[in-house]
Amino acid sequence: MATTLVTGGSGTLGRHVVERLIDADEETRVLSRRSAPVWPNGAEWFTGDLTSGHRVRQAVQDCTTVIHCASDPWERTRDVTQAGNLLSEAGRAGVEHVIFVSIVGCDRIPSSYNQTKAAVEGLFEESGLGHTILRATQFHELLEWVLDAASRSPVVPVPAKTYLQPIAAADVAERLVEFVKGPPQGRVPDIGGPEVRTARDLANLYLAARHVRARATSIPLPGALGSALRSGMLLAPDHREGHQTWESYLRETTRERKAR
Repeated sequence: MATTLVTGGSGTLGRHVVERLIDADEETRVLSRRSAPVWPNGAEWFTGDLTSGHRVRQAVQDCTTVIHCASDPWERTRDVTQAGNLLSEAGRAGVEHVIFVSIVGCDRIPSSYNQTKAAVEGLFEESGLGHTILRATQFHELLEWVLDAASRSPVVPVPAKTYLQPIAAADVAERLVEFVKGPPQGRVPDIGGPEVRTARDLANLYLAARHVRARATSIPLPGALGSALRSGMLLAPDHREGHQTWESYLRETTRERKAR
């Protein structure tokens, strides 16, 4: 039976991918820096390191497909090293299909984070392996993390005249798992959340849901980055395939927090 490896399988996106693969009765393997948790119905787990290459060769052995979800937001240049190591071992192992999730507008937004994602896309395209690249808009989980930190102050700054289209990581995972059943497709249409709203609207919804007394204030973001954000480069308005709205996500996670 074909086996799919998920890198970063314990992360925000990767854990949803693993859960959906298991639900679909796919033979599933995980590569993560963390020790193995207990997954329902199980997944073969490799604790390794894409940066050093530790156990990457063993993890990709006998795999048909690799879904690359691993990313290091703190040391972004590592993403390029990690992708290079993964693709090298995947090629050596005869992997037929490598799948990468990237970011909408990464090749047009002047920030190191987005430029790194674009560079990794290039590695996949130049690898000689059958590949599929899906760009997604910002995850609800990322927006929540940013606002959790920002709302510790009485004033929450948000970029003025900026629209966002957040999507649930679970919705992106669902799309990624669909690719496992088919052939490599190269760059596929982007995927975005179901709604396009201003950054200030999204922040205010968060503050209300969390009962935080801080106030969202729009701040003009200067330079090329501010111009790129205001021009809508983060959006995929023609691809509102995500199911869960930001408000629905906030209701769900607020209930979960109260239940802890």
